[in-house]
Parts: sequence; structure tokens; C-alpha cells
Amino acid sequence: QVQLVESGGGRVQPGGSLRLSCAASGIIFSAYAMGWYRQAPGKQRELVARFTTGGNTNYADSVKGRFTISRDNAKNTVYLQMDSLKPEDTAVYYCTVPVVPRTYWGQGTQVTVSS
Repeated sequence: QVQLVESGGGRVQPGGSLRLSCAASGIIFSAYAMGWYRQAPGKQRELVARFTTGGNTNYADSVKGRFTISRDNAKNTVYLQMDSLKPEDTAVYYCTVPVVPRTYWGQGTQVTVSS
């Protein structure tokens, strides 16, 4: 059974940093791409960052230069380093892995950026 468990969310002031972690189990971690999505109040769920098995990364325009996705295959963990956080980054962040024929989601972790 595939399980994804996020951690590292919390409340920070604008300009602060957080690092989210997602521990995966039930899959051969290195064989799959990993992604981070978020859903903010009043907005659709959006793809924030993606890390492929080939080492390629993609970011939403809104987070480029501020967020960094990385993965540690030995630890079955994917990370999202978030710097220079803005209030508009406030959202529930989800870790995902596409495993044909479905995509698995973690439970989500809340990130709140406010003064």
C-alpha cells in the first residue's frame, strides 16, 4: 500500500522559510516522479514543483527562484525548501506520486504565512 506522509508545515512571517518533507512507503521510490501541489483559499489546486526520476525539475511561475524541490532516494523522501515566503503562499501542501493508473496523495500539511 502506497503511503505519503508530509511534515514541516507551520506558520511563519513573510520572508521566512520552511522545509516540507514527504516520506513515501509502499513503492520503489526511485522509480517514480514526485510532485508538490498546493491549494490556497479561493484558488484551484496547482502544481508547485515536480522532480522526475531523471533529475529534471519544474516549478510554478509563482514560486520560481524561491522554492526548491529535491529528493533523497536512499531515504524515500522528497523535500520542498520554501524561502522568501509570501502571504499568497498560504495553502495546504500535498505530496503526490503518479503510479499508473492513479496518483497517490498525502494527507497535506498546512503552511500559513502571515505577520
